[in-house]
Amino acid sequence: MFGKDFQKMWGDSESGSSLFGKNYKPKEPLKYALVHSQYKLSSMISRLDAHISRMQERDRTLFERVIEAQMSKDTTRAAMYANEVAEIRKATKQLMITQVALEQVKLRMETISEIGDVFVNLIPVVGVVNQLKTTLKGVMPEISLELSELGDGLQEVVMESGEFMGGSSYTAAESPEARKILEEATAVAEQKMKEQFPDLPSSSLPLTARQKA
Repeated sequence: MFGKDFQKMWGDSESGSSLFGKNYKPKEPLKYALVHSQYKLSSMISRLDAHISRMQERDRTLFERVIEAQMSKDTTRAAMYANEVAEIRKATKQLMITQVALEQVKLRMETISEIGDVFVNLIPVVGVVNQLKTTLKGVMPEISLELSELGDGLQEVVMESGEFMGGSSYTAAESPEARKILEEATAVAEQKMKEQFPDLPSSSLPLTARQKA
């Protein structure tokens, strides 16, 4: 589509000076930058999966304690454990949303094969990553930091390809497609929560915990 210049920018690290002038410092080719980003995403998705599994184990333990406390007529202890369960489930849901959304992001990135695809697929990806990094700060700060770095790198890829295409602009934060990805991820996560986590007995929950559950 864009001839030799595109081929160089896409996969030849020596192409920088021919594209942007003699003083341009060669950057990592876009194709390799995207492959590296996909590797990072795979690592994050795997770690999220492992963390979710640990949260599920903790939830099961506390759930059993809720039931035991109820059977012992110890309503105070039952409410305490129920509050812990509610907090764990709130965090787990956010981790599930992140995991599902990142799986969708990775899938989009795997379909990119030419510079025009960058705008179609990466603009909503940047928006999704930026949103997730904010919501994860209090749940998994280390993943939040990695998402921030990933988002910066992908934004640079979009801007660099935009320069190549003649100054195309974008607004990732306002991408309707980004909102759609997050909404779909939320729906999937909510369904998984219903399937994988048993309901707490309502009698064990004080009002605050009922609102969180």
